[in-house]
Amino acid sequence: MVHLAYCDDKSKELSKILDGSKTMIIRGAAGRKIPHSRIFKDEIIYFMEKGSKKISAKATVSDVKNLIKLTEEEITKNIEENNEKLQLTEKQKQRWHKKCLCLVEFKDLEKIEELDFDHQSNMDDWLIIDKIEDVVVGTSIPYNYDKSKFNK
Repeated sequence: MVHLAYCDDKSKELSKILDGSKTMIIRGAAGRKIPHSRIFKDEIIYFMEKGSKKISAKATVSDVKNLIKLTEEEITKNIEENNEKLQLTEKQKQRWHKKCLCLVEFKDLEKIEELDFDHQSNMDDWLIIDKIEDVVVGTSIPYNYDKSKFNK
C-alpha cells in the first residue's frame, strides 16, 4: 500500500519535513483511526500541504508505533519523547493529545516533481491507496475506504 498524508499548512509541517528537521508524523484519535495499525515499515508515504492540491514529496516508512488506551501521562510522555522528530507546536501537541496515537517515522525523503491531487469530497487527511496515480489528476479513480479497512 501507499499512503498520502496531508501536512498542516499553518505550522509549516511540510517545510519542516523537506528541510529534514521533521522525520516523524503523528495521527491520533479516541479510537484506532487511519492510519493506526494500517501502515507498515517499508511502505511509501507521500506528503502534500493541506489546501495546496500538490503532492510534493515522498519517503519510506522506517518505523511505526501504534499506541492505544493511553493515559493522560502516557500521551504527554510519548509526544515529548518523540518531539525532536515530530517538531510539534504547542497547539499541535494539544490537537494530538489523544488516547490512540500512531507515530510514523520515515527516511529517504525526496522532493518529487509535483503531482496534481484530485480531491474528492469523501477524503480524510490520510489516504491509503494502491498507487499514487489513483489520486492524481488524469489517472485518479473514485476513492473509497476499502484499502483502509483492517486486514482480517
